[in-house]
Amino acid sequence: MDKIRAAITGIGAFLPEYRLTNEEISQLVETSDEWIMQRIGIKERRILKEEGLATSDMGVAAIKQLLEKTGTKPEEIELLICATMTPDSPLPATANIINFKAGLTNAWSFDLTAACSGFVYGLTTGAKFIESGQYKKVIVLGADMMSSVVNYKDRATCPLFGDGAAAVLLEPTTEDLGVIDHINRVDGAGAQFLQIKSGGSLKPASYETIDNDEHFIFQEGQTVFKTAVSNMADIASEMMQKHQISGDDLAWLVPHQANMRIIDAVGRRMGIDKEKVMVNIQMYGNTTAATIPLCLYDYESQLKKGDNIILVAFGAGFTWGTIYLKWAYDPKE
Repeated sequence: MDKIRAAITGIGAFLPEYRLTNEEISQLVETSDEWIMQRIGIKERRILKEEGLATSDMGVAAIKQLLEKTGTKPEEIELLICATMTPDSPLPATANIINFKAGLTNAWSFDLTAACSGFVYGLTTGAKFIESGQYKKVIVLGADMMSSVVNYKDRATCPLFGDGAAAVLLEPTTEDLGVIDHINRVDGAGAQFLQIKSGGSLKPASYETIDNDEHFIFQEGQTVFKTAVSNMADIASEMMQKHQISGDDLAWLVPHQANMRIIDAVGRRMGIDKEKVMVNIQMYGNTTAATIPLCLYDYESQLKKGDNIILVAFGAGFTWGTIYLKWAYDPKE
């Protein structure tokens, strides 16, 4: 019996219209376009400003585009995995709201929380359902409205993040294509260095937590930077060695878009040419679970069937992971 693998057969995305520029951020905190570009590499980020809209609305838009592009009916989808750290609300799961709004009447769904590693974890999970033979059509969505948890008085974090969503369709293949392998890891000792301090069961919301700005994202920048570079480079290199993939064999490295210096450092440590590293952080900032699928979306026209691609991410938790996949289709005319 031929081995079943999960292949990405289409991508859809949504980005809010509003562009928050470095010039505008410099009016909120003491910074400048030059400082942000030198240290982070972000020129602008998209922000969902319309009242009454949330993560689910971005997810629905991305999924509807995906279904249209692939000629898939909503009722054909059997599972939706929503990777997010900014759910519409603690209950119910944002995936369930998206499921209803997008008309996925025959799908079950759930949220997956792994911060910036969310899409890699979600793709790993979705692939397993396809490989089992149980499902034929699975959507993996990365969606985050980071503007809802960013403190725009905090110079260290407010230039970093943006809002966005992107989704892929997974379908089975017996060709030597699709998700080949994955390695995912965690280290809870890093929890204190990248977190939202309050709002959960440990420290529920109170006047004190609100006054102390503890419902916004916090990070210890230097620790996160060093750990992200070493762990992303090491785990992606481990995957390449495991499958005997050289830099020449690799078509694309798709790193989580957290910081341009992190992206550059990971590429250098792995010995990958810059031309083979997907980068769009300058346009969108760090959209957390959406960064990797947004890269695939932006570069879709350059991807060719059979391309060797390494995805790699690092996020709060600490979480990190990598996926080796072979691209399953040629760009459409």
